[in-house]
Order: sequence, then C-alpha cells, then structure tokens
Amino acid sequence: MNIENTQSQMRKGVLEYCILSIIRRGEAYPGDIIDEMKGAGLQLLEGTLYPLLNRLKNAGILTYRWVESTSGPPRKYFCLTGKGNEFYILLQATWNELATGVETLTQKRGELYDNQSE
Repeated sequence: MNIENTQSQMRKGVLEYCILSIIRRGEAYPGDIIDEMKGAGLQLLEGTLYPLLNRLKNAGILTYRWVESTSGPPRKYFCLTGKGNEFYILLQATWNELATGVETLTQKRGELYDNQSE
C-alpha cells in the first residue's frame, strides 16, 4: 500500500476547512494563506490554492476585492460571504464530529492494544 497516497488524501480532505478557517478570521491574501499553512506544518502549493479559491468563489462561498500594492501589481484579498459563513459553520460541525469520532476510536484501539500486550 502506498502511504504517500493515503497521506495526500487525508490532507486534501481537510484543506478546504483549513483555508476557510484562515479566511474567516479576516480578509486573506493567497500568499499569506500559504505562509500560514506552512507555519502550521501543512504544505500548500499555489497550484493547489488558486483553483480551490476560484471554485469557492464561483460557488458563492468567497468573494474578493482588489487592493493596490506599493510593491507590484494589485492583490486579490478573499473573504467569506454570508453563504460562506454558513458553509463554514457546517464544515466546522462536521470536523468536530469527525475529530471526536477518530479520537474516540484511536484511543479505544490503544486501550485494546495495551490490554493485549499485558
């Protein structure tokens, strides 16, 4: 079995939630999103981020505004729409449910394994 493929699928599953969590705190520039993800130990490439942001914008989850930059071309800053905030709340509930379930199962597995090794 290819562990890299499984790891990649797990990361993709939470990527959207992580990105929306960053944007929910306030307007976000894609470069800052990438930096924050890297700072949290989660690798994110521009080639992954931009298509995701565009898909979320087209779905009405995100909107953006252009901001003039003193060091180059204007920058696009993304923020959640009302629909996006509702979507985020649903994702957050799903994540909490999933994380609790996984934690419960992995702890039980650990207890079972500990009991078997005695």
